[in-house]
Amino acid sequence: MRAPEQDGMDTATPAVVFKLDPNVLHHGGLGLIRSLGRAGVPVYAVHEDPLAPAAHSRHLRGRWWWRPDPGDAERINLGLATLAERLGRPAVLFPTDDAAAIHLAEHGAELRHWFRFPDPPPELPREVAGKFTLQDICRELGVPTPRAELVRTRAEAAEFAAETGFPLVAKLATPWTSGGRAKVRSTSILRDRADLRALGQAWEEQRSGLLMLQEYVPGGSGNDWFVHAYRGSGGCRPAFTGVKLRSYPAHAGLTTLGRCASNTVLRTQAVELLRRLDFRGIADLDFRFDRRDGSYRLLDFNPRLGAQFRLFRDSAGVDVVLAAYLDLTGQPVPEGLPPVGRRFLVENYDPIGALGYRRRGELGLRQWIRSVWRVEETAWFARDDLAPFALMCGWMGARALTRRIAPRPARVVEPPRYRARAERVAGSGVRQRRRSPYAVKEGH
Repeated sequence: MRAPEQDGMDTATPAVVFKLDPNVLHHGGLGLIRSLGRAGVPVYAVHEDPLAPAAHSRHLRGRWWWRPDPGDAERINLGLATLAERLGRPAVLFPTDDAAAIHLAEHGAELRHWFRFPDPPPELPREVAGKFTLQDICRELGVPTPRAELVRTRAEAAEFAAETGFPLVAKLATPWTSGGRAKVRSTSILRDRADLRALGQAWEEQRSGLLMLQEYVPGGSGNDWFVHAYRGSGGCRPAFTGVKLRSYPAHAGLTTLGRCASNTVLRTQAVELLRRLDFRGIADLDFRFDRRDGSYRLLDFNPRLGAQFRLFRDSAGVDVVLAAYLDLTGQPVPEGLPPVGRRFLVENYDPIGALGYRRRGELGLRQWIRSVWRVEETAWFARDDLAPFALMCGWMGARALTRRIAPRPARVVEPPRYRARAERVAGSGVRQRRRSPYAVKEGH
């Protein structure tokens, strides 16, 4: 399970995992911790709950329990400065959600004394993460994308539906602003007027967030693609392409089963888009192949790590996280052959998502078993890091008992509270808390 070691790789610089989204079951952050931790990098992370599964990974050197108000930029920077003082030396900072990536682009200048992170144009992460502002960018650059429109009332929604026809796709225009309290999913498929009425009622009850309606591009097996890439000082390298085989909710949510697949046309299109935007950092882009005209239509642009990034690791052992770490610490990024055929499974959501495909007559039990039988990478289970999987099962069981699928909103926690990882002292047989070797002394 240990990542292949890079020749001469310097792992002395710490890495910090930073997110503002209150999703306690975010598996992308856990993948980042494992990827760098196995390579020998000292990894620290911010968590919203002491029992967050990723907080108990054996690959963490230390953790903070912190839930700041995403709208308070000054307090967020003060909290990150507190983290930096605890570390005592510069660290690479990895945002793992849209809100964190947007914050660093717009308010991160004063943090560069302590942290190393990419420097895209300050306004760009917000523009590409916004569902409707992304549409404007695509129109300006001539990038294929489905027709879409912002709606502010039920009447406007009904008018767009009448013009475009069903099914439709509904998206929260700025999903990172919901703070985990949204009554409406960030992405939903509306198959008829009844779905539209139900969504309109829930949206009005939520009383926050703009809603975008989008043309539904006909899908099918093998039509949903994604690109994970890192663009840094040496250009866009690596850039991986893969196919979304299943999602939760079905056809409209996060990837629960994905497969590596080479697609030179799509890779070239995505790399060129990142170059024209002058985007810098890790990006996760979702496309759908439109059989009507043979185009790849851009559906989403996430200006940060994609949760399924561990699907991709080239022959040199490099994924987008390791590439970013090497580049931001001034080290060369080795180039290897891209992976093909590798599969990635999200164990807690794929069985639930598979039920949606089964109800549509698209998936049988035997077919589902065959699809997951030889998965090379899983989101939670790892033989060298079992605690996160066990805690994930506990959280999912608790949600099932309380009939909750979304995380319970948590209170704001200030300031960041540090906890070192419990480690076994060699030869003693005793577990103890070890203070970070990079901590600064009181008064310094």
